[in-house]
Amino acid sequence: MVIATANIGGAALRQVRNLFWTKSKPNFGRYAIVTPGNVSPKLHVPDHIEKPTYYYDGNPQVGPEIPEIKSDAQIVKMRDSCRLAANILKAVGDTVKVGMTTDEIDRYVHKLSIENNAYPSTFNYKNYPKSSCTSVNNVACHGIPDDRPLESGDIINVDITVWYNGYHGDCSKTFLIGDVDEQGQKLVAASEQCLNESILLCKPKTRFSAIGTFIEQRAYEFGFFIVPCFLGHGIGSYFHGAPDIFHFTNEFPGVMMPGMTFTIEPVLTQGCREVEIQEDNWTALTADDARTGQFEHTVLITKDGCEILTLAS
Repeated sequence: MVIATANIGGAALRQVRNLFWTKSKPNFGRYAIVTPGNVSPKLHVPDHIEKPTYYYDGNPQVGPEIPEIKSDAQIVKMRDSCRLAANILKAVGDTVKVGMTTDEIDRYVHKLSIENNAYPSTFNYKNYPKSSCTSVNNVACHGIPDDRPLESGDIINVDITVWYNGYHGDCSKTFLIGDVDEQGQKLVAASEQCLNESILLCKPKTRFSAIGTFIEQRAYEFGFFIVPCFLGHGIGSYFHGAPDIFHFTNEFPGVMMPGMTFTIEPVLTQGCREVEIQEDNWTALTADDARTGQFEHTVLITKDGCEILTLAS
């Protein structure tokens, strides 16, 4: 789950975009342009499920301002929550198909979370209405599950976070639905490779800025760009906290140390870097209708490198 958003655009940007389209529409490939659909009522969280405080009022606890160094006991709990999130994401990947609505995906995520005595972390986080984020094609991030059926040729990022035994585990993956064109396949493959290669940089005393500097250059080599307003983040008993992980070239301070846990989750785009936040205050659409791809892992910095916590068992 990405926390940073930017309301870039509105009526003025749409006017500029329309002018742009009339002159020369870029060829981003073959796919359907997505707009937000109808959102069903919130699901029920049973009484026996432990709930974070924001379940009641939508206001999450503030994460630490400096990166937390976790104890061995905290790391054990992080491993458990991250593994569960990864297993649910794998189950979604085994199930998602043409004709399934994103609301059906969300119900499945909700069901699996509850069955495993976990709370779906996005549920009522800052009043977010669902248990996962489902971002299809030109939805760059924070897509709210709705009644739109998936079509052959779609790509969909499913972002899952669970709160289990007091700790959050966060991961996402972009799936190919049916017959995806070559440009879409290349975007998804590049997005996954940028994440996986950037993780190899993670070790004690490495600057956080090395992640973004590497990812932006690697994305450019693949022919894509980074949407800069979505960040990785520290994670633990809190959903979001220090450090901020920028996915573009930067010189922000801070170094990795053993015991730190954080997400890396770059959003690659075929086109321009700008997004438009919709009236629901969450859904981010690309300003030029380009597709985006995203993959996310939660990592732990160890004494001699790092461990990917969000691997399915």
